[in-house]
Amino acid sequence: MGKVAVAQIKSSTVKKENLDAALGLINEAKIKGAGLIAFPEFLMAYSPANQSAEELSDLAESVDGPFITSLREAAKAAGVGVVATIYENCPVPNRVYDSAVWINGAGDLASVYRKLHLYDAFGFRESDKFHPGDDIAPLVHSDESHFGMMICYDLRFPELARLLTLRGANVIVAPSGWVQGDLKVEHWQTMIKARALENGCYLVAPAQVGNIYIGHSMVVDPLGRTLMDLDEKEGLAIVDLDLNLVQETREKLPLLKNRRIDVYARHAQNAKLP
Repeated sequence: MGKVAVAQIKSSTVKKENLDAALGLINEAKIKGAGLIAFPEFLMAYSPANQSAEELSDLAESVDGPFITSLREAAKAAGVGVVATIYENCPVPNRVYDSAVWINGAGDLASVYRKLHLYDAFGFRESDKFHPGDDIAPLVHSDESHFGMMICYDLRFPELARLLTLRGANVIVAPSGWVQGDLKVEHWQTMIKARALENGCYLVAPAQVGNIYIGHSMVVDPLGRTLMDLDEKEGLAIVDLDLNLVQETREKLPLLKNRRIDVYARHAQNAKLP
């Protein structure tokens, strides 16, 4: 894949404003030679606390709606892959899916992921507005790059990153809107590094900034080194991914081969919540 562009933005509540900003950043990514641009969670719009579930449902679209269609056209024109997020229509009344959509450089839909783990923690209840997905998404393949997708709170669940890795992922993209709070920057940085290190993969995490979010979009390599941290500023950063490093790391630190799945499986059958 080579160069990946990571966008850190502050989404407004106005869908068109965010779409226009995204279209401009896709063009900037092309100019800077990136083959992929990854946007954060809630690209479509910021949903304030006082927005009702019904109002958010009215904002939602399907993956073939005008928001994604415009991004597909821009991706094709630029020849740049796009990872974008939308509020996707859901069959459950007054609920939406929090979805990440992968558009390839030809403008085709390559994969759609609906967030599995809803952020019902630290006083938040995403389940009041969202409905969870029910499966991981197909990997997206580009030359030697094999991409998996997860979203924000999913980072706190190592099982998902491991499943994507076992499916063949060597890069995981995690669009996020990490909410501010005590130790939340430390949690964010730790989770990203841990998921990359324990799976010997790249972790690309574009994030929202402003409103209630911490920013700090990051890219971490398979050895847990931070290649990029955008701190609290809006903008676009370019990172070059060296896929040879994934193979080298997994050979030197064979965590995937050293797993004891025979023991894990035996105990998982009788596992109980603490």
